[in-house]
Amino acid sequence: MSDYEFTSVWNIDAPLPAVWELIKNADTWPEWWRGVLSNVELTPGDADGIGSIRRSVWKSRLPYKLEFDSELLRIEHHRLIEVRAFGHLEGQGLWQFEELNEHSTRVQYDWTVKTNKAWMNLLAPIAKPLFRWNHDVIMRWGEEGLNRRLRE
Repeated sequence: MSDYEFTSVWNIDAPLPAVWELIKNADTWPEWWRGVLSNVELTPGDADGIGSIRRSVWKSRLPYKLEFDSELLRIEHHRLIEVRAFGHLEGQGLWQFEELNEHSTRVQYDWTVKTNKAWMNLLAPIAKPLFRWNHDVIMRWGEEGLNRRLRE
């Protein structure tokens, strides 16, 4: 397995509650987030969604798809969402939200994962910079798509 740590910061021109709702409602991601091919709930969680498991398929600029499941571990309204990933990727994701003012929100996503795909692990010594670039592309698409959706 190869380890990766990513931090993405989005500056969104919208109030925190609107940003929160779109990110929290992962069913809508394929509608506004280019590169998210699907994001489907497999197992419902409790009333807050804790314990729910979703399967998502992602595709960026490089010629491969990643499919993995994520379990919602923790949610603090308008503050954070934490998930555990397993499948092609294994690790933790943490969304953090900060209201900058009534019309602007900062979102930080920390993603610490290991790859479980044999070909990715084999190529990691030389391809790690490409995998990092690919991740950055898809996260940029997310920021652009979220800003666009919130302007509609």
